[in-house]
Amino acid sequence: MRIDPASTAAALLPLVGGPANVTSVAHCMTRLRLGLADASAADEAGLRALPGVLGVVVDGPSYQVVLGPAAVADVTAEVERLTAQAAAATTGTGSTTGGTTGSTTGSTTGSTTGAGSTTGTGGTTGAGSTTGTGSAPAIRASTGTAEATGTTEVTGTAPTTAAELAARGAVLRAERRRRNATPVKSALRRVAAVFVPLIPALIGCGILAGLAGLLANAHWLPGLTPALTAVASAFMALIAVFVGYNTAKEFGGTPVLGGAVAAVVVYPGVAQVTAFGVRLTPGQGGVLGALAAALLGTYVEKWCRGRVPGALDVLLTPTVTVLTAGLVTLYGLMYAAGAVATAIGTAADWLLATTGAFAGLVLGGLFLPLVMLGLHQALIPIHTTLIEQQGYTVLLPLLAMAGAGQVGAALAVYVRLRHDTSLRTTIRSALPAGLLGVGEPLIYGVSLPLGRPFLTACAGGAAGGAFVGFFAMLGDKVGATAIGPSGWALFPLLAGNRPLALTASIYAGGLLTAYVTGFAATYATVPALRPEPGGEPGPSDAPGPRGEPVPGREPGPGREPGPGREPGASREPGPDREPGASREPGPDREPGPSREPGPSGVS
Repeated sequence: MRIDPASTAAALLPLVGGPANVTSVAHCMTRLRLGLADASAADEAGLRALPGVLGVVVDGPSYQVVLGPAAVADVTAEVERLTAQAAAATTGTGSTTGGTTGSTTGSTTGSTTGAGSTTGTGGTTGAGSTTGTGSAPAIRASTGTAEATGTTEVTGTAPTTAAELAARGAVLRAERRRRNATPVKSALRRVAAVFVPLIPALIGCGILAGLAGLLANAHWLPGLTPALTAVASAFMALIAVFVGYNTAKEFGGTPVLGGAVAAVVVYPGVAQVTAFGVRLTPGQGGVLGALAAALLGTYVEKWCRGRVPGALDVLLTPTVTVLTAGLVTLYGLMYAAGAVATAIGTAADWLLATTGAFAGLVLGGLFLPLVMLGLHQALIPIHTTLIEQQGYTVLLPLLAMAGAGQVGAALAVYVRLRHDTSLRTTIRSALPAGLLGVGEPLIYGVSLPLGRPFLTACAGGAAGGAFVGFFAMLGDKVGATAIGPSGWALFPLLAGNRPLALTASIYAGGLLTAYVTGFAATYATVPALRPEPGGEPGPSDAPGPRGEPVPGREPGPGREPGPGREPGASREPGPDREPGASREPGPDREPGPSREPGPSGVS
């Protein structure tokens, strides 16, 4: 579905607390990444209800709105324009008020009021009642329950509708955000923020590098191949400068000074410098050296700002920053970072050559949990280092199998839960994105709330990773020339030490293995999670409390009383029912299929 960037941005901003609440705007391949001053002011349910929004990932103060590769750049540009206009206005229409109260009013298909009310310590105090058509349930994080308008309340029982699955997923996300508030994970998120803006350039240059390699192997267009190679390689030759620029920007320094210090790493003249008795080589240390150099330069700059007189600051601070950080980079950081980068490449080759199947099983099986914990961000510098050294990263195809396992699991849920039309609609809308490697809609809308399908999706990813890793043990490497895409979107970026047709066949075999394993494992376990038919049961399957047909209970919308059981007749006393308790249908108790006990025996 093609969305209008202007209208999407205009509808999105009020749902994140207004333009005044937005502190930063960026995007990667599929996500609009917003930094929010007050994260509690955002209406997550309202964001998910926006047309064109595939999902929402909340990572501390960062709100990541999944829009897909076709729309994210245009929507980001519109959001930047609207926030700039709001910042320039003195009265600031659409600004948020109340600081930590986070009162937000927005409208999509209905109206949402009072969502996101928090206390000063971060505890949720409001239930966030939701009204209007298509309203999503609000979450009470303190009790782990979800309320929708009306009387429906979700507790610990198994979910039966897509709305309840979304509510349960929101509770899980809130718990995950609480666990993620650690210094180590915060540091990983900041390091990831350095590399995420580089992903579009990595993808574009990676595809061109693959095309140039294909033309060279086929001996086609010999006059064009060198030009394509130059265009594809130029960014990678200077990637250290961009890493330094983004590092200083992320950690509070002057971006151009970070780029200047990191440029030392790739300057050809470093070949004349000797450190620890060894001549340096341009690019030694790669992105790791650039990251360390720019980080050091940022700290030196901050130290100078607080001590240099204002009249001399414009002269002394840049000079001291570049000199100090540059010399330390030449005589220490480049050598150390080069040793680390070499060790990473050697370890990756050894791991796949000796334990490829096992390594693929572990990496493919654990990647979804790593994503949930935010620890996958630590892999971004490793991927980039491998691409610098070898031209491709052998880890990404293994990790991409996790998304394929999740697609297989979602297909099994779709087949099994035939009566849950709302959940099946969610799966149908999310599957195309999942096939292209955008897995958030399936994670947070289907597999994670259901529980077991998340585990069986991991099993599918493990099987696919073991398949690709097994061929790596045989000497057939499968790599990717850029990071970001996965699923079918990774095919144009595939590379390896074998012909492209063989490399693509191995990767396709891994995807197929993950699909089939994820589907089979989920299909075998999902009946225990099957909800009761809510609206239109089939002609002969009206499950009772444990999925068995109930004698004397005809499946049908009216549920006529069986023989000898008139409405109001007394029932036999149960373990917690007094004898003679009448069963008169009151104003809010209509005898019908909605009064059947749920999977846990709770009506």
